[in-house]
Amino acid sequence: MNARRTVRGLSLHAVVWLIAAFVAVPLLYAVISGFKSTAELTNNPFGLPQQWKIGNYIGILGDGMFWRQIANSAGIAIGTTVCTVVASAMAAFVLARYAFRGRELFYTLFTIGLMFPFAVAVLPLFLMLRTFGLLDNPLGVILPQAAFGLPMTIVILRGFFRTIPAEIEEAATMDGCSKFRFFWQILLPMARPALGTVSVLAVVASWNNFFLPLLVFSDPKWQTIPVGVQQFQGQYSTDFALVLAYIVLAMVPALAFYAVAERQLIGGLTAGATKG
Repeated sequence: MNARRTVRGLSLHAVVWLIAAFVAVPLLYAVISGFKSTAELTNNPFGLPQQWKIGNYIGILGDGMFWRQIANSAGIAIGTTVCTVVASAMAAFVLARYAFRGRELFYTLFTIGLMFPFAVAVLPLFLMLRTFGLLDNPLGVILPQAAFGLPMTIVILRGFFRTIPAEIEEAATMDGCSKFRFFWQILLPMARPALGTVSVLAVVASWNNFFLPLLVFSDPKWQTIPVGVQQFQGQYSTDFALVLAYIVLAMVPALAFYAVAERQLIGGLTAGATKG
């Protein structure tokens, strides 16, 4: 029995290390390749650089457009997250704590939104944004991203809100607490793990969004980092080492954010699973 358990544990560790290798090796390769020249990368693609060329990274870090793209992505991600979480929390509160005719129908409509592909809405969305003058405007990306993020966020928050005992709300009501005050001052602090989880998911989804910013922004000053990577790759298509350096630096903010938010994300999902 102990031998079988030991073999199972070793197998699990082997699988984890294999998955980690699939993630870490390409990233390490890109980092090292960014220190090479294109000629050296072509002649020696897998070896260490003979002469570490830090100019690739320094040149990109000294480019104001790179930092503008980082700022644009961060601003849009924050705006999207605030809109998504606030709207979803209020909707989920009503769908979880109030009984009214058509409640499940409304919830079903939100869940159907999970199956609605963004590509289907491209043309009408573009025409709507042009009509309202939201092209080359951050709101033209923030509002659609928030709308497409509502279904998943509402599903997660509604499930969490329903696990909070009704006795807490009844006690607050007896103490003179209004529904609105109960929502903002009692329910939301209790739902902090779930709010943290959906916030992380919203930030990651916004940061990685490529197609919508490409559709909305024609002015380079509003480009986000995914669009910037594509534009940089097209501009320096023959300088592979420089492109790899740009990609590595573009990944650093996302990796840093995930490293900080990982505990919050896992903790929120675990709390939801435990309560459910």
